[in-house]
Amino acid sequence: MLLRLKHSYKNSLQLLKPLDGLAPLLLRLILAPVLIQAGWNKFSHFDNTVAWFGNSDWGLGLPLPWLLATLAIAAELIGGILLLLGLMTRLVTIPLLITMLVAIFSVHLPYGWPAIADTSSWLADGTILLNERVMDSSEKIEAARSLLQQHGNYDWLTSSGKLVVLNNGIEFAAMYFAMLLSLLFSGGGRYVSVDYWLHRIWQPRNSDVVRH
Repeated sequence: MLLRLKHSYKNSLQLLKPLDGLAPLLLRLILAPVLIQAGWNKFSHFDNTVAWFGNSDWGLGLPLPWLLATLAIAAELIGGILLLLGLMTRLVTIPLLITMLVAIFSVHLPYGWPAIADTSSWLADGTILLNERVMDSSEKIEAARSLLQQHGNYDWLTSSGKLVVLNNGIEFAAMYFAMLLSLLFSGGGRYVSVDYWLHRIWQPRNSDVVRH
């Protein structure tokens, strides 16, 4: 019985093998638009980006802000396009991973985990991931709702979504880091990346297909 189950399991894995490129494809399709948009926004407001990188009062206070801003834009904009194509996937994840680490430790880490302040979240309650900003957000959002309901067109203001307080924690950057790390190990994916087809062209005709 156990041998039969083991055999069935192996057969199931063999059936899934041709589809194993779908997971990295989905990661690329999620990451690419986010990175391209972030890079384009920085490029479109380059002077402001450089000022934010360099200013220690209201920005990151990093050295060589012009150079670092340029590298960040290149990593996000060009890297996002390459991820979308599945071209040089493993290589391009490296500067993007570094970019995410810089974002986590220089921008988001002081604010804990949540991207959106939510005192009811189990990720925040009673843990080091909760911070004073999150704790105070519930009272502030209720005050804002009350004011808008009394003095504004609340239905119109919330027609595109409910009001929230942005906490700006590491949540999104950490998830993007994990997704990029996965692509570093998996590559762009079987059948669905330029890397895969370039490898097929360059490899000898009689070689086995290698995962990318």
